[in-house]
Amino acid sequence: MPEPTMKPAHENRLARESSPYLRQHAHNPVDWYPWGSEAFERAKREERPIFLSIGYSACHWCHVMERESFENEAIAALMNDLFVCIKVDREERPDVDELYMKAVQILTRGGGWPMSVWLTPDGRPFYGGTYFPPEDRQGRAGFPRVCNEMGRLWKEERERVVAAAEGLTEEVRRISVPPPASGPTEGVAGLPGGLLPRAAELLLQGFDETNGGFGGAPKFPHPMDVALLLRVDARFGHESARHAALLSLQKMAAGGVYDQVGGGFHRYSVDERWLVPHFEKMLYDNAQLAGVYLDGFLSSGDADHARIVREILEYVLREMVSPEGGFYSTQDADSDGEEGKYFVWDRGEIEAALGEELGGWIAPFFGVAESGNFEHGKSVLSRPWSAADFAKARSMKPEEVAAGVGIARCKLFGERSKRVAPARDEKVLADWNGLMIAAFARAGFHLREPRYLDAARKAAAFVRTKLWSDERGGRLLRSFKDGEARHAGNLADFAFLAEGFLDLYGAAFDPADLAFARRLVDVTIARFWDEEAGGFWFTADDHEALIARSKDVWDGATPSGASVLALDLLRLAELTGEESYRTKAQRTFALYRPLLEQRPQAVSRMLWAIDFQESRPREIVLVGADDASLAPFLDVLRTGFDPNRVVLAATPATAAALSKLTSLLEGRTTVEGKAAAYVCRVGTCKLPVTDADAFARELAVK
Repeated sequence: MPEPTMKPAHENRLARESSPYLRQHAHNPVDWYPWGSEAFERAKREERPIFLSIGYSACHWCHVMERESFENEAIAALMNDLFVCIKVDREERPDVDELYMKAVQILTRGGGWPMSVWLTPDGRPFYGGTYFPPEDRQGRAGFPRVCNEMGRLWKEERERVVAAAEGLTEEVRRISVPPPASGPTEGVAGLPGGLLPRAAELLLQGFDETNGGFGGAPKFPHPMDVALLLRVDARFGHESARHAALLSLQKMAAGGVYDQVGGGFHRYSVDERWLVPHFEKMLYDNAQLAGVYLDGFLSSGDADHARIVREILEYVLREMVSPEGGFYSTQDADSDGEEGKYFVWDRGEIEAALGEELGGWIAPFFGVAESGNFEHGKSVLSRPWSAADFAKARSMKPEEVAAGVGIARCKLFGERSKRVAPARDEKVLADWNGLMIAAFARAGFHLREPRYLDAARKAAAFVRTKLWSDERGGRLLRSFKDGEARHAGNLADFAFLAEGFLDLYGAAFDPADLAFARRLVDVTIARFWDEEAGGFWFTADDHEALIARSKDVWDGATPSGASVLALDLLRLAELTGEESYRTKAQRTFALYRPLLEQRPQAVSRMLWAIDFQESRPREIVLVGADDASLAPFLDVLRTGFDPNRVVLAATPATAAALSKLTSLLEGRTTVEGKAAAYVCRVGTCKLPVTDADAFARELAVK
């Protein structure tokens, strides 16, 4: 008979949650609550302060603090005695995370995860930090000592604590909303000339000429900034911006921050050389990096950039797609109890997997030395050599090196697959799926890969069937796990998905995708727009009341929802002819004018939208008898980097549906039975062309 399963010693309320991060804490001896009324009602009833812990499943130091403190019986008993303890998955509740992160940043001038915040029973913060060790260590107060002091202050100096909480909450509210625009309330009037080149120059001040990227260790990829530099070059012929962007793409792809065996990027590098990563993989990073590597390929023609796009997307298809077609969120840094263990190698392991002859030169090709470059003599694989330089140094043929590397990657991947894999967070998040839908759609179109378009379509169908409802004027839920959709969508969820559906329309030209993008934006305007001051709120008008209602514009690891939505609005204005969309975007620019003037490099994504507006984007309308007749024109559009254009494609099968969405088809027909291309700017069109070569020549004119 099978042995009976041992019941865990503890089980708290988090066992009923679907979030993998919350469920990781379900058997802590801490009496955790999920965020919700039950916890706050108890805190008020018992007049207890709240301890709020925020993290996410792929967070290495979140796991460390759990092992050291939350699994410790004595520390857990102290927490249970002093506080009502709430655990939040920041990926499920970015609205909660964003506000309390501001409080921690005000208090400590820093932030990060795990985030630890002490609150009054009504949710106002009075103290906070990030990781606390289990005892006093290296000048950092131990977690039990901090807990005891917070408990003492609440019991003995409550009036002072409440006053501090009121002051801190007011400061969070103040910085959560930009002051009303003092100048023109529409357009970018009043912004300094040359805003984009100025932003590029500010970015270039922090450019690492040796290693690419910006700043020193720890080093993050900054895909939005790299993409901005490519846009600045495309529009102004800025050689320094182009050099910085392309060198950054080259160096990142050659480093250990890129998974040289399985594809996909890790979160960031702990050094300035991109060599040793923090090993978690995030869906949003890989979506944005696939996009900027595609931009790099279209801008430079460098096939290596296209290779990286394909490898990223193949990794996602292999490891990050749910059975229903949605994209999973993250993979852990840790496996088998150690950070990076799944990904690192020593020379002996490589030679055992590949044989002495192939392994003998593959090890140095991937930067593996006897002493290692990581812990315990292990190495993170990188590409310190180009294939051509390595072939020359080794007196080999370049094609021989390329073939050997291909064989080695396959064999090493097979061997690595036998190891204990990192845990995967199988939440499907609306905003991150929007980013990945966009990446797959654009790559499918430009790289002529139908499988990528199919993946984008399946994820789009998942969103529409699992996360969207037409009830009450249109409702979007943010997170899906274990058959259940939860949590109200925020601004980024709507904005990123609208972008994804716009890009999907621009790749497959199904009017239903354009219609849904427009529907998402219309609902966003109805429920998030601030008619009085302009701009969009982070949460909808019927969202749960938190300590503040904020407007976000700062780009972080993901772009701000306001910036992405500004470009969505401008694209829809061009595609549909509806000027009210443009007006909303212009009022958004006006609201954030002080930030755009003072720190334009901090809002790269909003500058994409300003670039789109200032460039007087092309409106391209293709009209044909069927899809085959449009194919030569679409082939022209697949090449070259031209981010500031919109394309409508109509056949008899789609014209009726498109005509309900846009006025741009009026008067635009085939010419003597031949497919025709109309190239317009600001509503003024050149004569239609029926020849793909003539169309290409027309597009070549800036």
